[in-house]
Amino acid sequence: MKISIERSVLLKAVAQAQSVVERRNTIPILSNVLIEADANGVILRATDLDIEVLDRAPAGVDRPGSTTVNAVTLHDIVRKLPEGALVNLSDDPAAGRLTVQAGRSTFSLATLPREDFPQMASSEYAINFAAPSAELRRLFDKAKFAISTEETRYYLNGVYLHVAQGEGGEVLRCVATDGHRLARIDAALPEGARGMPGVIIPRKTVGELRKLLDDDTTIAVSVSETKVRFATPTITLVSKVIDGTFPDYSRVIPTANARRLEVDAGEFARAVDRVATVSSERSRAVKLSLEDDRLVLTVNAPESGAAEEELGVAYAADPLEIGFNAKYLLEIAGQIDRENAVFMLNGPGDPALIREGSDMSAVYVVMPMRV
Repeated sequence: MKISIERSVLLKAVAQAQSVVERRNTIPILSNVLIEADANGVILRATDLDIEVLDRAPAGVDRPGSTTVNAVTLHDIVRKLPEGALVNLSDDPAAGRLTVQAGRSTFSLATLPREDFPQMASSEYAINFAAPSAELRRLFDKAKFAISTEETRYYLNGVYLHVAQGEGGEVLRCVATDGHRLARIDAALPEGARGMPGVIIPRKTVGELRKLLDDDTTIAVSVSETKVRFATPTITLVSKVIDGTFPDYSRVIPTANARRLEVDAGEFARAVDRVATVSSERSRAVKLSLEDDRLVLTVNAPESGAAEEELGVAYAADPLEIGFNAKYLLEIAGQIDRENAVFMLNGPGDPALIREGSDMSAVYVVMPMRV
């Protein structure tokens, strides 16, 4: 194999590949990226056996071929090369070396045989549809903060992508929860998605997928019972899904909360952040005291101090005192795109429902804390 490729093009492709490989593993080949060159350009492929990413890039190919090389090392080399450099890659299968040359810099890297590189088993995808990257970006960005990190409840370690019944008909929906907070985000149902099996997309896959969604393009989505595939014209991401049953989240979304609080989302987030400065890291509890058009945020941490801040809000229900984890409030407030956040509350021991105005396409639930 002998190719020449622009440094910026190679860096983008190898950056995606090296983020998929596991830094520590007992199978050396899984630390490598597979480089395949043919008349159409070059393909870089990386996998951790649960996720596989394939990136196609334009390159000048003098001699087709393929090899594998350590992904992190190659990424570090290319990252440190000067901008605008032309990178030449040539491998010597007999010596088991890949030469990386750019300007006056030359590197010789150890390779492993292409034949040893694992391929993810192919899958028959029952459902295929296309969706704008902006829609998918909104779905996953607004939901991912609520993914659980508790390994024992592995079925909560991802985002549940499925077709659900919304207010105006069927929608494409993402849900994530860790038992303390929940995010439920809806988008218009793409053509061809009806009948899609619900799948739990792992946290790592959500992170890798986010890199595909930065460009405004159309994403081809394919779903089976065990795998999901997202593809742009140049990058394909295939992932296993979490083998488990996502809980019936609809049971924890309150429908009878009658106390309505409307507050400027940015002002609220800044006030919570300020008073939480003195809170205990362990609990970070903030008390919300509500009465006529007035909200008082209070933190009382005996070991470090106390803080209080008052906000003007729209609130006309009975007085209420309720406590929440400050971190959860800040994360949810950070998802509000509109100016105002609406809290639907019930009692001090009941979960709160948070949305943007009257828009029900993005709904958040947060459990209260005792303060």
